[in-house]
Amino acid sequence: MSGTVQFAVEGTTATVTLSHPGKLNAISAQMWQALADGFTQLSADPSLRCVVVRGADGNFAAGADIAEFPAVRGDEAAVRRYHMEIIAPALAAIAGCLHPTVAMIEGVCVGGGLEIACHCDLRIAADNSRFGVPINRLGFPMAPGELQGLLALAGRAVALEILLEGRVFDAAEARDKGLLTRVVPAAGLAAEIDATVRRITAGAPVAARINKATIRRLSPQPEPLTAEDLAAHFAYAEGGDHAEGVTAFLARRPPRFEGN
Repeated sequence: MSGTVQFAVEGTTATVTLSHPGKLNAISAQMWQALADGFTQLSADPSLRCVVVRGADGNFAAGADIAEFPAVRGDEAAVRRYHMEIIAPALAAIAGCLHPTVAMIEGVCVGGGLEIACHCDLRIAADNSRFGVPINRLGFPMAPGELQGLLALAGRAVALEILLEGRVFDAAEARDKGLLTRVVPAAGLAAEIDATVRRITAGAPVAARINKATIRRLSPQPEPLTAEDLAAHFAYAEGGDHAEGVTAFLARRPPRFEGN
């Protein structure tokens, strides 16, 4: 199985569940595409007032499914396509969702899982959950369409710390870094999510949608990257460090980077 994204609607609330058994809900290309399509459909449903995003079986998501990388990211063209045509549209669909979105975070929330959470409106986490973006060990940077959400929440200094160190940290530190809305005891997470959803859905949906749209419009937006910027960013794909990082991960050994 390459994982699934499950969509369920109860009343005015939709629940989106990331599920990839045995892989801590690592997100496959198929799952990214399902997120893009599913959130587009949710946005088109005016009866909804809130969307909750969560992971199955006690974890949010452990990043992208690296086992797919040799097939879906085999050369520079494939790397660009994967990040710009598969992941970026999914994150844009989440960020652009018409309705308020709440990430319910428990367990592991790293890499692509953290990217998804960063593109939600609210992020409520269990106190024993864990965060980070350890992709420096895989020999590649965070793509522009993925970095935008993290940078908007954490700012330049914290985003650099997270990406340069590649460290995994706890929920209290994630809250201190500005990544989380609230942290609650793990046993009370479901109740806190329910209470949050009730507060959101009790409000006027038109007001919520206008608030989202106005805040987005008032938020500073960087100039789009040029073709030269993108070429410089994705040049790593043909380098030895990226190939070594993925190979080492799949072989379950430490990478041996040479700086190329």
